[in-house]
Amino acid sequence: MEAKKAKKNKVRGIKNAFIVIIICFIIALVVFTQGLRNPENFEGGDPAGGHPLNLLGTIYKGGFIVPILQTLLLTVIVLSVERFIAMLSVKGKGSVDKFVAAVKVALEKGDIAGAQALCEKQRGTVASVVSSALIRYGEVENDDTMSKEQKIEAIKKQLEEAAALEMPAMQQNLPIVATMTTLVGLVGTVLGMIKSFQALATAGAPDSVALSTGISEALVNTAFGIATGALAVISYNYFSNRIDNITYAIDEVGFCIVNTFAATHK
Repeated sequence: MEAKKAKKNKVRGIKNAFIVIIICFIIALVVFTQGLRNPENFEGGDPAGGHPLNLLGTIYKGGFIVPILQTLLLTVIVLSVERFIAMLSVKGKGSVDKFVAAVKVALEKGDIAGAQALCEKQRGTVASVVSSALIRYGEVENDDTMSKEQKIEAIKKQLEEAAALEMPAMQQNLPIVATMTTLVGLVGTVLGMIKSFQALATAGAPDSVALSTGISEALVNTAFGIATGALAVISYNYFSNRIDNITYAIDEVGFCIVNTFAATHK
């Protein structure tokens, strides 16, 4: 009777990032229309024609691009937090490094049952993959129809398949974070600079207030874009590094499992 298969680790996370973007856009729109548009932020209480009195008014004057920038920034923040929570389930209940070291010690002693017990205790992605390989180890160990080389290849294949099943859950939503760049912020900068040059192009003396307002809008939009892009890059690199560490741990334990089988079986 074939041994039971290891359970696939269920990585917590948001499955549909589009919903996150929609919610973030709604929040950004409310902030833009209800907060930034407050009459107290403008001369004469006129958001449409009055000059901004503070930074909030200046941000509002950035126009339609502002809620888009805010949406992108909020999306990066939410998905970064979501990935952090998801990586906790990937890690499992304890240190991955200590788990790997303990499994290697158990394998060196030939204690396959002990290694499997460690997987049950640890849980997480690495433990799920290792547990799957150990189950396959036990299956091929008692299969007299396969050669030693075939058994080793079967264990390697099981490791690869189990790891391939786990990778999409770990990388989920990271491509969206990676696409959040400063390009939209640069669009806002261009629009602000256009207003500035329009003020310079007026007949007679340039409108210094309009000129300074246009420059302020351009810089505020640039700041939003840079903040979004910087946070996205930091978040993407951080979680990519975490995933690489998980992959290295799987490869390390997998190599040890294969070597143990090769050394203890004829």
